[in-house]
Amino acid sequence: MKPREEPLDPELDLGPEADPESVARKILLDQLTTRARTRAELATKLAQRDVPDPLATRLLDRFEELGLIDDAAFARDWIEQRQRGRGLAKRALAQELRTKGVPDDLAKEALAEIDAGDEEALARQLVRSKLRSVRGLPRDKATRRLVGMLARKGHSPGVAYRVVAQALDLPASEQVEC
Repeated sequence: MKPREEPLDPELDLGPEADPESVARKILLDQLTTRARTRAELATKLAQRDVPDPLATRLLDRFEELGLIDDAAFARDWIEQRQRGRGLAKRALAQELRTKGVPDDLAKEALAEIDAGDEEALARQLVRSKLRSVRGLPRDKATRRLVGMLARKGHSPGVAYRVVAQALDLPASEQVEC
């Protein structure tokens, strides 16, 4: 059985109303405590919490001035993490940055730092790590699986087919894990 809730006494002093600016600042700081976020992500969070747009804009501008929000740095860090951790190529990284709300000019600038040779080396590494799982399969099926894996990570079809064909043509003694 639920205890009966008493209605609040209208004369009961609950303290001062929360200052909207302080609440908005706390929301921003809480969000930035866990990881770096883009201005767009933070604006969305403030909107979800019904922070008035003029206040949100003013606080976001101030946080940018202080260097607490930096979409360009976010883009560079995101690319570095996702390339190393998940093996993502430019195309997939561009989509993720777009989803995070990084402005296109900043995303293009950060993506321009990726070297095509490094991206192909990353594709080779991903294929080498997957070779053992497709070793007993017919060549066409192994090719489809490996190319599909690379495609899901944003690698172009040309790079994917070239890297897979080269890896499958290697003698078994050279197909070792990285």
